[in-house]
Amino acid sequence: MTALLGPAAVRDIAGRLGIRPSKRLGQNFVIDPGTVRRIVTLADLRPQDVVLEVGPGFGSLTLGLLAAVRRVIAVEVDRGLAAELPHTVAALAPGLAPRLDVVTADAARVASLPGEPPAALVANLPYNVAVPVVLHLLAAFGSLERGLVMVQAEVADRMTAPPGSRVYGVPSVKLAWYASARRAGAVPRAVFWPVPNVDSGLVAFARRPPPAAGASREEVFAVVDAAFAQRRKTLRAALAGWAGTPAGAERILRAAGVDPGARGESLTVADFARIAGAR
Repeated sequence: MTALLGPAAVRDIAGRLGIRPSKRLGQNFVIDPGTVRRIVTLADLRPQDVVLEVGPGFGSLTLGLLAAVRRVIAVEVDRGLAAELPHTVAALAPGLAPRLDVVTADAARVASLPGEPPAALVANLPYNVAVPVVLHLLAAFGSLERGLVMVQAEVADRMTAPPGSRVYGVPSVKLAWYASARRAGAVPRAVFWPVPNVDSGLVAFARRPPPAAGASREEVFAVVDAAFAQRRKTLRAALAGWAGTPAGAERILRAAGVDPGARGESLTVADFARIAGAR
């Protein structure tokens, strides 16, 4: 069985490197081997998979992933952590070291990756950038078929909320453009260092074709942004700026088969696609 990092090992590496977790980067590191094993199991990985990991940090999850798949591409924005990760893997699991590629980059901006493209995303995502990172990676890497990400519990609720839910909004709709998503479990605060002030949750997703539309993704997302900018307004009012006038919005909505008196929170991603295509 591959050795995994516990609390003492993580703090030892941090002390040796002089690294203190950064609030700006949203760094909360997993220090519980049991949680790592749980994530790897829930991610439904296959031995032949190439996995993309974002924010590997000290390598807690990386070690678990390397033991389960053919290759891991770890994208880390912190240069010190990125430089140390191969040494950690070589020390604890030398036989797995050739399976690791480390990319020092901002995952919200990365546009290319070395070697064979990844099929799965598995990551403990920084709370402050979780949704933009997931959406960017799904847009940039069409090879990503599925994934499991750990995010703030509140963000997990928004990412997986169905239409009509109180927390259904822009993240829910935009993620639904790419994939079906569901909550895959809760994660207690105590498994992190430092201990965060919020609970965490796991979100599993599986890519699916986007809804048919006579409009681009960017055009559909512009409708989504406008509809939720003032979510208490009816679509006729909320989309007036996007359409040019309230009357123009009503005309487009009726052409798309959507009630102008409805609100954005009641619409599916397919509804938004029809609206964009009817403009």
